[in-house]
Amino acid sequence: MAIQKEIWMAAIVEGLFASNSFLSKAFNADEYVNNGKIVHIPNAGAASGTKKNRIELPAKVTKRTDIDVTFPLDEYTTDPVLIPNADTVELSYDKRESVLRQDKLKLQDDVALDFVFNWSPAAAQCIETTGAEIDAYTDKATGKRKGICKADVLGLMTKFNNDDIPQEGRYLLLDAQMYSQLLNSLTENENTAFLASADAQNGILGKLFSFNIMMRSRAALYTAAKAPKAWSTAGAATDLAAGLAWHEQSVCRALGEVKAFENEGDATYYGDIYSFLVRAGGRIMREDKKGVIALVQGTPAAG
Repeated sequence: MAIQKEIWMAAIVEGLFASNSFLSKAFNADEYVNNGKIVHIPNAGAASGTKKNRIELPAKVTKRTDIDVTFPLDEYTTDPVLIPNADTVELSYDKRESVLRQDKLKLQDDVALDFVFNWSPAAAQCIETTGAEIDAYTDKATGKRKGICKADVLGLMTKFNNDDIPQEGRYLLLDAQMYSQLLNSLTENENTAFLASADAQNGILGKLFSFNIMMRSRAALYTAAKAPKAWSTAGAATDLAAGLAWHEQSVCRALGEVKAFENEGDATYYGDIYSFLVRAGGRIMREDKKGVIALVQGTPAAG
């Protein structure tokens, strides 16, 4: 029995950009995708200057320099999976649905982690955590780190305010351990108020210092030199976990083609073979990188 491709493709997209996904909290650049592979967003340059009570004439003529946002979409493909004919006949549950559902979730998680990496700024846009000492917990990391506390979120708000980033539309993505650390730093009354501001339908666990707090098992990852690091690379002893703060108009995301492939009744494998393909990508929108900050684990001074 063939799969219903349209249903599976729709399920992949809905899982990526559902309202409770952090990926939905960004500028949607789908309409700017060219040929399903390249994103080209026209981006106006700086506004012309103004002068009060102008005396000098003729006025100096300037030319606006536009800097377009352009980036390629990455291609994500699942390994082809075989459903043997015997399984489709003998098993009491639908193995095809079970296997494909697992592949879909893995694909969505890999895409999400890459988006976090693509949105992660360089060292100039990093703030270190200042909370209590904790054990390092990323893969292969060793030693002590500083946890996150409410003062760190306050520092993020101050930075966003100084950069004239709008109050509405601010988000902070934390990993599971950072989220627990943040809750532990709140007083009982602050904790109650925080949880009362939750919006579960949209994936918001609470609001603190103008930021809508979201959480997933893993957020951003940085090297000791405060350089963004992809989760797909090998872990190191000095790696630093990080949260990611952004404004929804400071980052973008785009989706290209989504395909489901099937080879039903393959004569050489004696079963059905399935795989999926997704083209997606994103980046920081502004050239000055304002509106995006990484909250990177601080490291205690050597004693």
